[in-house]
Amino acid sequence: MIIPENLTDFLWWAKERTENLWSSEDWREHEFYGAKWQPLTDHQIDKIEEKYVVKFNDEHREFLRILHAINKKEIIEYEGENDEIIYEENIWFYNWLEDEDEIKERLHGLSDWLYSDVEGLNKVWLKSWGKKPLSNEVKKEIFQDWFSKIPQLLPIYGHRFAVNDSSLKWNPIISVWGTDIIVVGWDFKSYLLNEIGSHLGIFEDIFDEEDQMFYPERIPEVERLLEESFKYDETKDVPYLKEMMLYWSSGWSSFGMKYYPEGTKVHPIIKTFIAEEES
Repeated sequence: MIIPENLTDFLWWAKERTENLWSSEDWREHEFYGAKWQPLTDHQIDKIEEKYVVKFNDEHREFLRILHAINKKEIIEYEGENDEIIYEENIWFYNWLEDEDEIKERLHGLSDWLYSDVEGLNKVWLKSWGKKPLSNEVKKEIFQDWFSKIPQLLPIYGHRFAVNDSSLKWNPIISVWGTDIIVVGWDFKSYLLNEIGSHLGIFEDIFDEEDQMFYPERIPEVERLLEESFKYDETKDVPYLKEMMLYWSSGWSSFGMKYYPEGTKVHPIIKTFIAEEES
């Protein structure tokens, strides 16, 4: 398998492979059977930027021009209180022409979501915020000042966001779960290989001798591509958010580092407290 290097070629490749898969007889019983991507025109993208007061970077615009969203919903199945099976529809990539409520919730709800980890059980406090005040009101002021400086985060799918900052060398897509934030792709290509790999046919079944079972693994070409994408590079940055990402050990691998890494200049962030609060 040859995965296109150029982003535009890759997006057309992804479109063809996914739509071919979704139209196959093997997928007849799947909710995505017959699904098609719904790309946007440049005019539509411009209008969306005006409506939501956002700005898509070049990679994000190309994604919207070729892929954007599909005309099907994902079906989530789970067990209810009385053991009944409940089915819910889930948006699989936000449609900027239709999913207004969901998009606005993601755009405007981030501040409260992140701050809930400051006042909640996790009691997150970044070193750059200085000495931790006892007053919740002052904490909120410090947090809001910091939040006002982070790059614009644009929702893509679920709690995945594109980081919109034209000054960056990379175009990171991040997963935000409260203050636990990781990079799921340093560009749209690596992100989509991670996010929809099972729809791209990039896995092969490998037999495990110990378990005597087959397990799906990414093909070597994709593994090499993702390893290259996520390797350590001092130019990789998510302004202001990087400190929060490194607050949790889960975020270190996003930058090609290990927690308590050896041989690097990066050190674990130390929480800052005041005696009155921690005694």
